[in-house]
Amino acid sequence: MRPSPRKLSSETDLYTAAINSLARRAYSVFEMRTYLERRAEDKDVVKGILDRLKQLNYLDDARYARQFVRLRTELRKQGPFRIARDLRARGVPDRHIESALAERSAESSEGPLVRERLNRRIKSLRGPLDERRVASLYRSLLRAGFSADIIRRELTALTKAPVAEFQPNSSDEI
Repeated sequence: MRPSPRKLSSETDLYTAAINSLARRAYSVFEMRTYLERRAEDKDVVKGILDRLKQLNYLDDARYARQFVRLRTELRKQGPFRIARDLRARGVPDRHIESALAERSAESSEGPLVRERLNRRIKSLRGPLDERRVASLYRSLLRAGFSADIIRRELTALTKAPVAEFQPNSSDEI
């Protein structure tokens, strides 16, 4: 566990810490509030700093959600369910998540992303593509956040045989 950061007493010091942390990476409003409350001796000052950061447009959950969705789809090739779960964990409101995902789905569909992930995974497999490996691919794509229908469609096209609907056991983790 990390040690507690040095407590800052003045509003100026807290604001500087917030700006420095925003220079390193983007934060949602919830993440920044948590960060500042951890650093502040007086938690009442945090609200004023957050309001100032929002007013200067340094903190914007809608923009954060759009950037997060774009990066997760383009770089990590993740599906919408996984992205939405990660954004909720970062405290982004559902309205921003839904609009960012809707905006991104208009630009690209899940099918090519699933195909790309499958091709990348199959290159590293040794041996035949048997039922056990197909089930493993299916589970990994579910964890990546893609819908089951699209996964089955792409796996069926890949294996040239229908993929049965997968029913996870209680011992399988999704």
